[in-house]
Amino acid sequence: MASLSFTKSAIPRGKDEVYVVAVPLRATKGPAQVLMSAAYSLNIWDLQHFMVLIKPSSPPPSCQALVFDFQPKDPENLYVALDVISGRAVPGVLHMRKLRKVPRSKCWYVGSPEVDAVDIACEFNKSWETDLRVGRHDCRDYTNGLVEYLTGQKDVLEHLRRSTGGLG
Repeated sequence: MASLSFTKSAIPRGKDEVYVVAVPLRATKGPAQVLMSAAYSLNIWDLQHFMVLIKPSSPPPSCQALVFDFQPKDPENLYVALDVISGRAVPGVLHMRKLRKVPRSKCWYVGSPEVDAVDIACEFNKSWETDLRVGRHDCRDYTNGLVEYLTGQKDVLEHLRRSTGGLG
């Protein structure tokens, strides 16, 4: 995947930029939350939450980027966590949030679409099924699907895993 090796100087000017971002999984407060933070700090690939970040060529006021993600409706609820662990579907929710700046770590440039990336991401979200099932229909599937829809690149997370050695 050639676009993953782009340097900042190789990113096309005047086009929206698409990134994949990893953050710690959210969990119930206490030991579970500490465990998820530790897994993120230790770069355990499978215990991270993945999102798609779009840096528009003309960003809206008060933000530099928009992040799109898919997660359980109530990720800090113990009963939701138990359902997730047991493989049951839970209600999921799609988020679009503004960011003041692009993260410096665990953030990988993956391409620039030829069209307005934010409009395309919103269109993608309209057809996304929101029942979440870890390992079958979760943040990884959402990230892979949205990146493919925006850039044409398939299985971006697997390519990133291989190129980083599974480390964030």
